[in-house]
Amino acid sequence: MENIIIDGENLNLEQFIDVVRNNKKIELSEESIKNMNKSRELVDRYVEEEKVVYGITTGFGKFSDVIVSKEDTKKLQKNLIISHSCGVGKGFDEEVVRGVMLLRINALSKGYSGIRLSTVNTLMEMLNKGVHPIIPEQGSLGASGDLAPLSHMVLVMFGEGYAMYKGERLDGKIAMDKAGIDTIELTSKEGLALINGTQVMTSVGALTIYDALNLSKLSDISASLTNEALNGIIDAYDEKVHKARGHIGQIDTGRNLLSLLDGSKMTTRQGEIRVQDAYSLRCIPQVHGASKDCFRYAKEKIEIEMNAATDNPLIFTEEEQVISGGNFHGQPMAITFDFLSIGIAELANISERRLERLVNPSLSSGLPAFLTEKGGLNSGFMIVQYSAASLVSENKVLAHPASVDSITSSANQEDHVSMGTIASRHARDILNNSRKVIAMEILTAAQAIDLRGNNGLGNGSEVAYNLVRSEISVLKEDRIMNEDIEKMEEIIKDESFIIEIEKKLESYYKEEKIWK
Repeated sequence: MENIIIDGENLNLEQFIDVVRNNKKIELSEESIKNMNKSRELVDRYVEEEKVVYGITTGFGKFSDVIVSKEDTKKLQKNLIISHSCGVGKGFDEEVVRGVMLLRINALSKGYSGIRLSTVNTLMEMLNKGVHPIIPEQGSLGASGDLAPLSHMVLVMFGEGYAMYKGERLDGKIAMDKAGIDTIELTSKEGLALINGTQVMTSVGALTIYDALNLSKLSDISASLTNEALNGIIDAYDEKVHKARGHIGQIDTGRNLLSLLDGSKMTTRQGEIRVQDAYSLRCIPQVHGASKDCFRYAKEKIEIEMNAATDNPLIFTEEEQVISGGNFHGQPMAITFDFLSIGIAELANISERRLERLVNPSLSSGLPAFLTEKGGLNSGFMIVQYSAASLVSENKVLAHPASVDSITSSANQEDHVSMGTIASRHARDILNNSRKVIAMEILTAAQAIDLRGNNGLGNGSEVAYNLVRSEISVLKEDRIMNEDIEKMEEIIKDESFIIEIEKKLESYYKEEKIWK
């Protein structure tokens, strides 16, 4: 397997996932090595000349006016990491940590940070060999970068802190020794170069947008099954309707639904049973489509940030300039993640409303109450809807924007912060809740189809139904529903679920990809 080449310019979401989840290895491009060496030469020269440059020969934050001698530059950098390791709470999942390491390497490889190549190589070796620092989730303001969590990453590089290695939680030094990686001593500018950036929030966000794009596909699939269970009207998905409005996500969703439902004997046309459906069925293209457009925007912004120089100060070798700026500020990502949170939450909101129509005998067009044939003795899917309602309500709390908040820090030197890391964590939590809701809808729709009488499903929805029923049987009497829900979530988390359906629909899309 070829390594992914890191150059600070061309990392995309698919490559990110390959490294983070599939353990693909990375290496630096020749150009990035050259750029890093040039910027390091400038840093060394400024230290030797004792030139006053923020973070190189000065303290940090409010201490930016305190000059530090060249003899103390190494101590300065180590003190920075130790003092800033103030993260609290549970540790991030290993895939998030891998993403943090990858993104920091990518940012440093641009050559604006003045770090030594050997230091970047150490971090790269840790990533390639699976030494994953334990990084607490809480403690970042998302401006001055993710200072606290990134400091926990750096601790392990010089043999402090803790790391996971081959499933074991170990002291940083022991983990490095077991992996055969030499610990390092930081020198001028390096501590700051390693922690001044948005890589923690961006790693969480990159994983979340990847999963959100898959959730969007799953939402169309779950909606198609519910449509059939309720004998829904497909006229509302006609392409003419959506082209008349012009939103790309809406057009794509209508097309997806028609292809999934093509050939179904359970859908209806307007006027056959009723003239029009409720919004949760009729407006699926408009609602799912709006989320698709949100995700398209978020992916674009996240991929920009994945390749961004977010250090301070930045070193411009051609001009021999070191400029203190604010690229560490997480506001572009904070707003993006708040928007992403809303886009994901709405998929769950409308899914829960469809689920309610399935279990409510006043709305389900003849299905038994709570989808059980012996109601009263059995409760059927009654509390499945409760659980879904609880999750979507929790999402509404989590979707409150983090980016509109700010609080001053560093004695008012850092007087506006983004809260972007909180925003990314909220988006991730909303994603996890929403996936559960979609799993509940699919499970409930399959039960409703069986009770309605499966007269023949659509070209794509049939594949989904069969995949569900290959693992989970029809509910005839009450059983522990938590087990069915968790099994259903496992099924849809596996990307093969979507892949099998896409294969079936290839002929409908020809050269184009489904789920744009």
